[in-house]
Amino acid sequence: MFRNPEPDGPGFWAVTRYDDVFAVDHDFQHFSSEPTIMIKDPGIGEGGTLGEAKMMLMMDPPHHTAFRKLIRGEFTKPAAAGKGSRLQELARQIVNAVIEKGECDFVAEVAGEMPSYVIAELMGMPLDDGRELYRLTEIIHSAPETMEEGAIPRAVMGMFAYATDLIAKKRSRPGDDLATRLLNAEVEGRRLTVPEFLLFFLLLIDAGGDTTRNLLSSGLLALTRNPAQKAWLMADLDGRLDSAREELLRWASPVIYMRRTATCDTRIGETAIAAGDKVVMYFGAANRDPARFANPDSLDLARTPNEHVAFGGGPHVCLGQHLARIEIDAILREVLTRMDDFEIPAPPEWLASTFISGPRVMPVRFKPARPL
Repeated sequence: MFRNPEPDGPGFWAVTRYDDVFAVDHDFQHFSSEPTIMIKDPGIGEGGTLGEAKMMLMMDPPHHTAFRKLIRGEFTKPAAAGKGSRLQELARQIVNAVIEKGECDFVAEVAGEMPSYVIAELMGMPLDDGRELYRLTEIIHSAPETMEEGAIPRAVMGMFAYATDLIAKKRSRPGDDLATRLLNAEVEGRRLTVPEFLLFFLLLIDAGGDTTRNLLSSGLLALTRNPAQKAWLMADLDGRLDSAREELLRWASPVIYMRRTATCDTRIGETAIAAGDKVVMYFGAANRDPARFANPDSLDLARTPNEHVAFGGGPHVCLGQHLARIEIDAILREVLTRMDDFEIPAPPEWLASTFISGPRVMPVRFKPARPL
């Protein structure tokens, strides 16, 4: 535990040990997601609020549970498994689009394509719109000081403008999609308000791509830098991909942190926490805790057990984790079996963000081949 100062705030507790992160994430009674899961207090694009409406991530049970139930059925393990064939088909199309060139920006043209396509199909939107919304999420996640003034609020408002237009389209022409079901759903005995739908939309687009996009880019970088580990995986790709994926998730930890706020005077281990204190869980640090993981700074694709916290835990555990795993497997399988002589000729350019970890640009080269 470390008390971290803030230049424009009261400071916060940095929680870095695995057991402490696990405990805080599972204890919503003492560590609340309100008013926000971001280090800074609420503001548009930061706190997940819109008037009286709140994003699901910024709620605690039982309200959080009620909102989560609205979409839970789309993301269960059986529901995700049922999309496996379609996701493998999408992965093949994504690689087909670049395979003849022998080079591409892996983030924009491969890793970012899969989650953009998947959320677009789930929401009943054109696939190309998923790409543009992905660009907005990248702006939203960037550190404000790296962007021109007002860029992040404008990106959020752009997301809301698209969602407002989507409401009109789905009300005039309902479809068999998640957007239509959300508009017709009831929570706590009432329909969602427009602001609640806008925040739901922002969450689904925003969170739907984080882990997949950044894990794929960071994961391929890790495999390229660890050729012996890559060779181990390729010796039995089907039999070893599950284990490899979980280690890449631990290694990359795409979501850097989540904040909680102490609801009363309490303790984390031996440290006294005062009511109202900000408590920030650092998932990457927890996933490198030597008390939990042997040789934590070594990439070990055969690591077992591997109970990482890349998807968080407790009531806020990532709802899309099962779908994300299938997306990751589909792209990794296509890339590793089809992009021969894969190399990263220059260091990637990393996203300037304190919230999400991953490359923003990663040029790659490989042997050109015919599309399948």
